[in-house]
Amino acid sequence: MAKLAETIKTYQHDAPSGVVFFGAPDDLGVRLNGGRPGAARGPAAFRDALARYGSAEATAWPTLYDAGDIEPAGELEETHGRVAERAASVLRAGHFCVMIGGGHDLTLPFVRAVIEERGPLAGVYFDAHLDVREETGSGMPFRRLIEDCGVSSLVVHGLDPRVNAREHADYFESQGGRIASSDLAEPWPEGPKFVSFDLDVIDQAHAPGVSAQNPAGWTGREAVVWAERAGRDPSVACFDIMELSPPYDEGGRTARFAAAVFVSFCRGFAARCEP
Repeated sequence: MAKLAETIKTYQHDAPSGVVFFGAPDDLGVRLNGGRPGAARGPAAFRDALARYGSAEATAWPTLYDAGDIEPAGELEETHGRVAERAASVLRAGHFCVMIGGGHDLTLPFVRAVIEERGPLAGVYFDAHLDVREETGSGMPFRRLIEDCGVSSLVVHGLDPRVNAREHADYFESQGGRIASSDLAEPWPEGPKFVSFDLDVIDQAHAPGVSAQNPAGWTGREAVVWAERAGRDPSVACFDIMELSPPYDEGGRTARFAAAVFVSFCRGFAARCEP
């Protein structure tokens, strides 16, 4: 069987337009917030899992490129700067950009770069947590996107109220954030938007290899349907898959699920170009 990985090209700056993904192998933000380290190994595990997928549908897909990994720095802000630089370079070359993490704090510089290149964005994210902490780390990105980057409309799917502080929920709601259901009819914010997929939205029975396990999360089947919806939506300006933590991933099943999310997104993205 031909493998999907065999159709993925190494990214070159002057490559024809396509979907470009890059890895952000850093979990300093997770460690700063007391989470389980290991997400720094996420991009490598993702690529290993992606290599197992066949290419039966690949001829109908956009051209896929792998832009490698950023090199993490010893300081969080410097690593964030490298993420933003990589994303901006890909966007300026006319590609759609996907990031594979890594701690969820890396969504902040990734989306910030897209906003700087493409203009204001609303946000949709899949996460058991609100990630609106004041403290620096993986639990802060959506507060910083609101306060520093002008993101004024946020929708979160898969939230588990039992693992979120009341003050964080109050803050989220005070900023116009909306807690959504798993109903596919659920509306998303109008206009350009980012979509961020934290793998801990999935039940730990299906996805144990994450920074913070979720004992009452979604099924994988629900999640890949939403990933395909994100790919189909032409208003989605960027996409990321975060918090894959291989040290806790029994049998590699979370990595394989992360690859399935990416494959589903690409399947949806292909529909953008259909007549």
